[in-house]
Amino acid sequence: MPDRIEERARFDLVRYANVWEDAGILCEALKPGPGRRFLSIASAGDNAFALLASGAEVVAADLSAAQLALVDLKRAAIRRLGYEELLGFLGVLGRPQGKGRRRGNEDRRAVYERLERDLTPQARDFWRERLDVVEGGIVHGGKFEVYFNFFRSWVLPLVHRQQTILDLLTERDETGRRTFYRETWDNLRWRLLFRVFFSRFVMGRLGRDPEFFRYVEGSVAERILERVEYALTVLPVHSNPYVEFILTCRFRQALPYYLQPDVWPELRRHLDRLTLFEGSIDDAAREHRGEGFDGFNLSDIFEYLDPEASAAVYGRLVDAARPQGRLAYWNMLVPRRLAGTQPGRVHSLDAEARELFARDRAFFYNAFVLDEVA
Repeated sequence: MPDRIEERARFDLVRYANVWEDAGILCEALKPGPGRRFLSIASAGDNAFALLASGAEVVAADLSAAQLALVDLKRAAIRRLGYEELLGFLGVLGRPQGKGRRRGNEDRRAVYERLERDLTPQARDFWRERLDVVEGGIVHGGKFEVYFNFFRSWVLPLVHRQQTILDLLTERDETGRRTFYRETWDNLRWRLLFRVFFSRFVMGRLGRDPEFFRYVEGSVAERILERVEYALTVLPVHSNPYVEFILTCRFRQALPYYLQPDVWPELRRHLDRLTLFEGSIDDAAREHRGEGFDGFNLSDIFEYLDPEASAAVYGRLVDAARPQGRLAYWNMLVPRRLAGTQPGRVHSLDAEARELFARDRAFFYNAFVLDEVA
């Protein structure tokens, strides 16, 4: 029987309200531009938007109608709202607090009512039942983001004072970051509570889905902790949007790629080049194959499939690729390198992938894989 993740995990909720993979290295890997076509996992839409901003054509596929409804609402907001209003509606500057909370919620509901006419009927039905998520800012509304909110609100205060948390985001050189991490941040409480909160058990139930760990071997928390240390010492922290959101519930110092001031206008111009597809990525490849695709953003989908199913999906994507088309994907906890399943047709760009991964700010992953069709 085929290994089908859609039969083992839930896809009726927004699991990710933001994309937790670095759009910067993805765009460097796939080299998007006018006249090029890409097939992308939709997820929360951020990386599909990053490819789209270059002027490329993008088909974004997802098994989850909830994730596609999220992308559709983000697209409507990008199309209709001015820049500052867009940031406020999405919630990237944080959730309203205290006396301003009610006003902020009312404002977002009013904005949503202006956007609703641009949504598909399916997305409109989805969001009408979840206006509380809209009111809170949709970038906070995923299961994964709620998980981080719990970590920020209940776990981090047991480790560090608020000022120490903010000090971590101060701009420093690498020597300064290593010193701060070693002497101030990396205490016993940090290591103990991190290992509990990011364990397979807790993460599977509060953040991801237990089925996403089916093929994982070894300690989940230890491997993530190693990557977190890399992100907080080797890489700049002050410009890392993923770190900032986890620690502060907002993007202020560092915006996601698709919302950066110089990217947003181009993205807005090219929104009509985005097609959403509900279903598997290989079904999308078959239905929208046309003259083929120049690149594939595959997120970490092979984490959730056994080796045989991974190879079968990969082969169908290669069938839909143009010559020199590139396939980009991440390994988080399960090693999957699939170029070898297509001998003579695909080769791995290992040196380029390693160089890009060394700069990957989305620190959950253990490897970035980049392959090219012959």
